[in-house]
Amino acid sequence: MAKNTSKAYRNQIMYSVFVRNYSPEGAFEGVRRDLERIKELGTDIIWLMPIHPVGEVNRKGSLGSPYAIRDYRAVNPEFGTLEDFRRLVDDIHKLGMKCIIDVVYNHTSPDSWLARNHPEWFYHKPDGSLGNRIGEWWDVVDLDYSHRSLWDYQIETLKYWASMVDGFRCDVAPLVPLDFWLKAREEVEKVRPGCFWLAESVEPSMIRECRAQGIEILSDSEAYQAFDACYDYDIFPVFQDYLEGKVPLERYAQAVNAQESIYPGNFVKLRFLENHDRARAVFAIPERLARLNWTAFLYFQKGMTLLYAGQEAEAIHRPSLFDKDDVYWPDRPVLTADLMKRLAALKQNPILTDSRYEVKALPHDILYATHRKRDRQLVGLFSLKGTASLVHVDAPDGFYPGLTLNKEPVEVYEGMVSVSGSPIIFEAPWKEK
Repeated sequence: MAKNTSKAYRNQIMYSVFVRNYSPEGAFEGVRRDLERIKELGTDIIWLMPIHPVGEVNRKGSLGSPYAIRDYRAVNPEFGTLEDFRRLVDDIHKLGMKCIIDVVYNHTSPDSWLARNHPEWFYHKPDGSLGNRIGEWWDVVDLDYSHRSLWDYQIETLKYWASMVDGFRCDVAPLVPLDFWLKAREEVEKVRPGCFWLAESVEPSMIRECRAQGIEILSDSEAYQAFDACYDYDIFPVFQDYLEGKVPLERYAQAVNAQESIYPGNFVKLRFLENHDRARAVFAIPERLARLNWTAFLYFQKGMTLLYAGQEAEAIHRPSLFDKDDVYWPDRPVLTADLMKRLAALKQNPILTDSRYEVKALPHDILYATHRKRDRQLVGLFSLKGTASLVHVDAPDGFYPGLTLNKEPVEVYEGMVSVSGSPIIFEAPWKEK
């Protein structure tokens, strides 16, 4: 079914929320109260991180990880009632947005309903006790999908939630068999036609390590058979290496370009600068002008844009998953939020839906990126060190409206653009040579 994934997902923006830390009360109501502001950022899909009760055995921190789930078919009483959840989802829909929830199907908490009622559905260590295969996840126990009765239970659970929400973000999806996901997608489609499926695909290093240990794990190419979108983790390590000065910009450009030839023609990547498992963008890219360029490039990229709650507020602290640790919301206006709102309009440009996409690394750490379709092109120049430079572009001389915060026209003169250090995006004619 993923063969029918719409390329229009590349024009969409997803906003990720951990209910516990989003507001002082840490409840569904705190999110519902802020929906109009989230919508103003151009959000199409709100992703709620796990909404289910958290296990008490082997808890990490004082409140436990939301990814150590005790009951897949209930809501966390910390957050409110099922009726509160339904009201939140209804209001998300009223504002023209969709809602997806986290699916954590590789493991549960050791004291989960499934562990107590169906221990035969779990991975067992040599001594017969329940265990997990990833050592650092010591607060959970792994499920064993060799049991078809487990499939039935999990799929029925998905169908239950699909009667309310529009899709699922599937935690470490590659550790769950592909055939399960294919069957789940087929069955859920009967309840929620057009259900959106996002895989938290994993970094190449994890794939190599798991396979070396005999653990079955899916590559992105395999996951795309069942999912509409995959994480950008296949190249995220290169992005991090560039930020740390370990590799030149050219290496990152090569990684982005390679995606165009190794995945299906309708592939959708979830593009991000930060998420709940990674450092905040402000922490990783402390220089503001460089960060504004990376933010503009984030929206320019072919794929769906992910924002993690607080990113628009330039929050530097990544909240803990295991304790009450609220997002910092400043009272002052934030330049990043203004840029995001303008870039959200750019994201709707149909050329971003289906284009010949290419990025080039230029001197002075400038990324020259283009989306080309028929006789038009969208040109992006991103100065990732905030430096000024003259850049040669393949566009006719003339003036073009600027599409970022700088509303001044962009001039192409003798085939060059003067880059001041701020991101530049403009649309121009293109003639294939």
